[in-house]
Amino acid sequence: MSDNADAKSPDEIRQEIEQTREELGDTVEALGAKTDVKGQARVKVDEIKGNVKSTMSDLGSKAQEATPASAASGGEQLAAKIRENPAPLALGGALVLGFLIGRRRGR
Repeated sequence: MSDNADAKSPDEIRQEIEQTREELGDTVEALGAKTDVKGQARVKVDEIKGNVKSTMSDLGSKAQEATPASAASGGEQLAAKIRENPAPLALGGALVLGFLIGRRRGR
């Protein structure tokens, strides 16, 4: 069995050993990633956060598209009227507050 074709030089053996070490290191790293539960959970949480943000953005856009311009302008008009004359709003608020206080004392 001392065939010269099967004999390897020390440099060839060193290269094979180095290649085997690299492959083993990659395998250990892959196994470590698979067993890192906290890391996997963190990745999943980040993924879910991204999905939620995307969904919220989509819903906000759809709600804005679905809201008629007249409703938006009506709300703006109401706010402007309240700013101009806050007395009716203050009076209404006082009535509601008085009603709630009276109801609570009655118990």
